[in-house]
Amino acid sequence: MAEPPKLPNPLGLLAELTHRCPLGCPYCSNPLALDPRDGELDAGIWARVFTEAAGLGVLHVHLSGGEPGARRDLVDIASHAREAGLHTSLITSGVGITTRTMRDLWEAGLDHVQVSIQDADAVSSDRIAGHRGAFQRKHALAAEAVRLGLPLTVNLVVHRANIGRIGGMVDLALKLKASRIEIAHVQYHGWALKNRSALMPTAEQVLRAVAEVEELRLKHQGRIVIDAAAPDDHARSPKPCLGGPGRRWLNVTPSGRVLPCHAAASIPDLEFWNVRDHSLADIWTRSPAFSVFRGTDSHGCRCRAFLPPHPTGVTGLAAMQEDTGYAYRRM
Repeated sequence: MAEPPKLPNPLGLLAELTHRCPLGCPYCSNPLALDPRDGELDAGIWARVFTEAAGLGVLHVHLSGGEPGARRDLVDIASHAREAGLHTSLITSGVGITTRTMRDLWEAGLDHVQVSIQDADAVSSDRIAGHRGAFQRKHALAAEAVRLGLPLTVNLVVHRANIGRIGGMVDLALKLKASRIEIAHVQYHGWALKNRSALMPTAEQVLRAVAEVEELRLKHQGRIVIDAAAPDDHARSPKPCLGGPGRRWLNVTPSGRVLPCHAAASIPDLEFWNVRDHSLADIWTRSPAFSVFRGTDSHGCRCRAFLPPHPTGVTGLAAMQEDTGYAYRRM
């Protein structure tokens, strides 16, 4: 009998340190059932996870959430990641991390900061985030990161309320001295699925946005890197993500469950092993969720494939639009 093909090494780890967050973004990819504070992994377990990840071949860890700044031991956790030899990136809302904490993270060896900004317009940005004053606090956090010499990425999640101001967001990223902007259309899982009809842009808006991004890349070539992910909902078919399903990426939730994709928890009846009970290598090679997720090919989006079909299909889903208020993400 032929041996099964050798699994590739994972390259990236998304470490969701907590689901706690001061913002209420209606497109948040966290699940509707958020992990409570008393169930979060402690810094010691995270240190073991980082060491095991490095042993598997992981190069890069993203310290994320929720808002990682809600963890009082964030600096210790970042230090553990650095000690494991991992390139460390902080993904933050910009709210909840003080200037002192940012300096402590820099001294602990943090390599990169990514801050999310909801819109180029301050009033709209705060309304989307569900937090008054967040826009200015994000500016202050970005300025401190740049002052410390940390590479800065600005993240913009695109939906109907801000899709007409992508150019303004690139201008803002340049003003903040970011080296990169990530423009990602909403993927409709978790809280975004709950708010889909209030967030979904039209197909025409998406096409204009895609063309605008290409124009902006030419205009600002050499000044800033513009990475963009087009939405699946107006495409002919969902694209495979993260280098192929279950092949290059691990996601550890605040409670320790290990997912092949941050949205995989939305798939019914998958069994996710926990780092409290298994080594990361064991989970990568033997866990039921990763085995099912990988399947027999690397095509398409597993989260779309396993979800129950909608009677009207993707086109019908994309056409569902309502000018309603947001259901804000709250613990």
